[in-house]
Amino acid sequence: MSRVERHTVAVIMRRTQVRQGRWSVASWQAVSVVAGEHLVGKGAGRTLMYEEENGDAQFLWSGLVLQLYRDQAEEYWYNLTGTNPSLFVICHESPDGELTPYRVTADQDSASACIESEGQVCAVPIPPEIYQRLEQFVVANFVPSERKKRKRKNWSEDPRQ
Repeated sequence: MSRVERHTVAVIMRRTQVRQGRWSVASWQAVSVVAGEHLVGKGAGRTLMYEEENGDAQFLWSGLVLQLYRDQAEEYWYNLTGTNPSLFVICHESPDGELTPYRVTADQDSASACIESEGQVCAVPIPPEIYQRLEQFVVANFVPSERKKRKRKNWSEDPRQ
């Protein structure tokens, strides 16, 4: 059994123009993650899906891979059982302000580490087909450790006796 399971994904990013005084600034956010092997033939990179007259646009970033590691199955389990199960899209920001997704993960700890190291992270809901694969992966690879009750030390005893 492989230690890593890979799933081909693409990310839909939305650019909106936000007015700040007399200036207009682009604001980026991840809209969703799309799963599927049919995305392999599209190649890697950005494809314009649509653009409006005001500059708002949506782009499809293909060529990304969601990698699931057996030793992180517990983190995936916590993500799935939390209030908002999410995939985390990790992005680089170019000098002109464009966000480019380069990694997708289901591990919240990994996403938090990227935030601390100046990366930008967007959380998106897990699509149903990825949710099912992630759930199967966790069931196959995560074995909760047995809880052990710790024995309390009796502090009232005199240690000299």
